[in-house]
Amino acid sequence: MESKRINSKKDSKKRNKESSKIDSIESNKSYKESIESYFENLCQKIGEDSKRESLAKTPKRLMDLNDFLYSGYNADVSEILSHTFNEFDGVFNEMVIIKDIEFYSMCEHHLLPFFGNISIGYIPDKKVVGISSLAKLVEVFAKRLQIQENLTKQIADSIMESLKPKGAMIVCEALHLCMAMRGAQKQNARILTSAVRGIFQKDSKTRTEFMQLIKK
Repeated sequence: MESKRINSKKDSKKRNKESSKIDSIESNKSYKESIESYFENLCQKIGEDSKRESLAKTPKRLMDLNDFLYSGYNADVSEILSHTFNEFDGVFNEMVIIKDIEFYSMCEHHLLPFFGNISIGYIPDKKVVGISSLAKLVEVFAKRLQIQENLTKQIADSIMESLKPKGAMIVCEALHLCMAMRGAQKQNARILTSAVRGIFQKDSKTRTEFMQLIKK
């Protein structure tokens, strides 16, 4: 009887796995058809031939590009910041900064890129994270549909939640192609955003120190 019960559970798991695989295949098929239909309609609208040789593989390229540009949705943010260093010679409570982290993201309003650099500063309480982890954190949030204000805020909030530091400050500077290519059409305008948390919010000297250091 016990053997039958175990086999039944195995069969159930196998069926669920196969069902999930079928659902995934059907979803990908539907997505592919949607992209192809969208591209065909776009070409028709602008007076292009979606079947000509140079455009024939564009829908597939667009699918692959989307998988890459929006891969941040599949990442576990808490996992990225989970590898920390807790032991130091004495108490480490000085400012940690990584500046000029290059990024690109996609504007959620027009699906056009915006790109620039981000500087991160935080004052640890008990946890210090590897520098590469902060760069990965930026990449994860950047590879989503974004607006710059939310990107800056999400990075700061994730650091505060995962590392529990005394404070954190993020400064982001970016050029937006939705502003350069359409609308105002200002090619050299940059947007600056910041997010200030904890001691950085309470102490103007700490904010000033951070700003001076990232300008060096």
